[in-house]
Amino acid sequence: MIRRAEPADLPRLRTIQQQALAEPWSELLAAAIEGALPVYVVDDGGPVGYAIVVTDGESVAYVPELAVDPARQREGHGTRLLVWLREHLTTQGYEELRVTVLADDDGARAFYADRGFEVLDRIEGHYETGDGLLLALSLEAGEP
Repeated sequence: MIRRAEPADLPRLRTIQQQALAEPWSELLAAAIEGALPVYVVDDGGPVGYAIVVTDGESVAYVPELAVDPARQREGHGTRLLVWLREHLTTQGYEELRVTVLADDDGARAFYADRGFEVLDRIEGHYETGDGLLLALSLEAGEP
């Protein structure tokens, strides 16, 4: 099941964030759950993954963080979350979904490429450890 995150989810989501992301931004997650941004949780007997969503209010949605518990990766939770986000954002009129990944993270790049994302831009120095790649998925195309 995918649902909106609740404040009680924060400790578990922080653990996922710390374990799954190379450069976690704990302040973003806390602020988002407190109501600044929507956070969607994959719940499988408790949170196993999440995505934070920022929108421009018109046509583009951006996911600054999508993370799945490393012990639960490769079970389809990240894909389920992306499919749900795609459907949810499409019904709200958004036309494009964007994410940024570390340019040297072959696993993340492959994950998003396999789901239809394409490179829009290289962002020099986006991460402390290197450049980022801005990826985009048209919400008018096929399923991720």
